Amino acid sequence: MGHRRVRKSAGSLPPNQRRARASLEEVMGGANGPVDEPLNRRGRRREHKSVQAAIAAAAPMLDEAMEVAGWATRLMRWAMGVVLLPFCVVTAWTLMMQFSHATLHQRFWQSAEFWHFTIGVLVMLGWFWSGLMHSVFLRLYVFGHEFTHGMVVTCLGGKVSGFHVSTEGGYITTNKTNWVIALSPYFLPIWSIEAAVGYGVLKVVADFSVEWDKLFYAVIGLTWTFHLVWTLWMLPREQPDLQENGTFLSLVLIGLGNVLVLAALLCVAGRGSPWEHASEFGMEWLRHAATWGDAVWRWGDAVITWTCTEWLF
Repeated sequence: MGHRRVRKSAGSLPPNQRRARASLEEVMGGANGPVDEPLNRRGRRREHKSVQAAIAAAAPMLDEAMEVAGWATRLMRWAMGVVLLPFCVVTAWTLMMQFSHATLHQRFWQSAEFWHFTIGVLVMLGWFWSGLMHSVFLRLYVFGHEFTHGMVVTCLGGKVSGFHVSTEGGYITTNKTNWVIALSPYFLPIWSIEAAVGYGVLKVVADFSVEWDKLFYAVIGLTWTFHLVWTLWMLPREQPDLQENGTFLSLVLIGLGNVLVLAALLCVAGRGSPWEHASEFGMEWLRHAATWGDAVWRWGDAVITWTCTEWLF
């Protein structure tokens, strides 16, 4: 069971550009030529046959060219995934170091925000593991998945002309698609975003006590875990969204996107200004990137030196 790919609508072309594919006779001029030329039919038949023969002879070359282009595209996607993978690893390592520092040294684990968020996480994990209301949560996840597609399409200037959700999967019909649109549901926790926006609006129009803030953190923990566990449950299944841009590159981008979302949550939940925490996270990321880059450079230099010494001299 998987989601159907975000697809472009057939009616995305303007009316003056939408037409059926021309037949071979139309290309040769036979369909639109005068009807009083019976003497030219035999010549047209010979020309028709020669064109068909030329197409048949060129078909293997066209297939080979398409195969080469396909391999080139796959190779480029793998190369992009390999280039982005270190960024993903360094970001995940920085997040882990920042979280451990905030938890152990700044006693973040003693805060009400941490414990209520953890309660929400544990509740959703237990609910998912129990399998209770599985079909309801599946439909809710598919709806959020396709709604995220549609929201990102709209934000990028596209139009959604069809929306379908069921327990068998879902899809949207749109005139625009790219890797951001295809992969956005896998790293944007849409229900957490909606909860945060809704609670922010309510706090503007009403005065809430601190207890409500604690409940809000529990809801964020519950909704984010809902996004995480169902995304992990879906990824091993065949997903056209991943195949559209290459599975390896898509998984790297999804991992990087989820790590960045977690880093943003940590910056917002920490004590003090979120911008100050974000700046600190950025500086720490640069420090880890420089340290790891230097270690990889030294290791690579040692390997090259050993290879040249042992095999070339």
